[in-house]
Amino acid sequence: MKLPQKIILTEVGPRDGLQNEKEFLSTLQKLEFIQKLTEAGFHQIEVASFVSPKWVPQMGDSEEIIKALSPSAAVKNICLVPNQKGLEKALELNVKNIALFTAASESFTKKNINKTIPESLKDFEAIGVQAKKNKMWVRGYVSTCFVCPYEGKIKAEKVLEVAKALINLGVDEISLGDTLGAAVPTQVEHLLKLLMPKISSDQIALHFHDTRGTALANVLTGLQFGIYRYDSSAGGLGGCPYAPGASGNLATEDLVYMLNEMGIETGIDLEKLVEASRLMSGFLKRPLTSKYLQSCTASPRK
Repeated sequence: MKLPQKIILTEVGPRDGLQNEKEFLSTLQKLEFIQKLTEAGFHQIEVASFVSPKWVPQMGDSEEIIKALSPSAAVKNICLVPNQKGLEKALELNVKNIALFTAASESFTKKNINKTIPESLKDFEAIGVQAKKNKMWVRGYVSTCFVCPYEGKIKAEKVLEVAKALINLGVDEISLGDTLGAAVPTQVEHLLKLLMPKISSDQIALHFHDTRGTALANVLTGLQFGIYRYDSSAGGLGGCPYAPGASGNLATEDLVYMLNEMGIETGIDLEKLVEASRLMSGFLKRPLTSKYLQSCTASPRK
């Protein structure tokens, strides 16, 4: 099967990667991290979230982050908007790229945003109309596409139902998440075979966690189906406060190294990416989980 020649990566480290960290980071530290990622060549970076700081304290300075970032036609700085109030804040700050969140699991959606899936989609309908009226680019996250910590395995048909609903609401791109890092290639294959006749591959992104070490294998499966949009997190940062047992996202360094060696273009400067992850490792006062990053630390490149 022909593989894509070029990949579009969404770097989720500054938001999804940091949301569960206990070590509190300053706004300046986060901005320095985002700047390093921009210099590494990313054109889509998830930078902030207008969630309540009561529930996700690490995102409490999102307004300051947005205000400090210069608007750029070259980089989509994406902000998670969980509700109408979040959208109003995004409009007030002239945010141009937003992300909405739901899941393929009723229990997970209820735990995370205290809504059922239909309720979340109803809210997004109003948000989507306003967003498009204001010429916003909209991304839709569908979490627990394979396994839910509360319900177990999720049927692919449920994922398709939610994904199609988001497309009908005018979402530009859908990110399908393996929130627990429990998926294996055959499950990814099954899901994509069901989705791709109904949804364009241009609108599908895959978001894998590496809890059980299967993320790169799952990416390879996605590549074989022609999927060319992937989420990853510098250093392997990440974890979900509402998904017990879920460790970090797929490490961006590991993904970029694999794609580079396969001859697939990413547009990412791997050495500058390593600099960004080393910076964050210092801020968090601990080593990060990326295998490529660890190899660089063990054997510094000349």
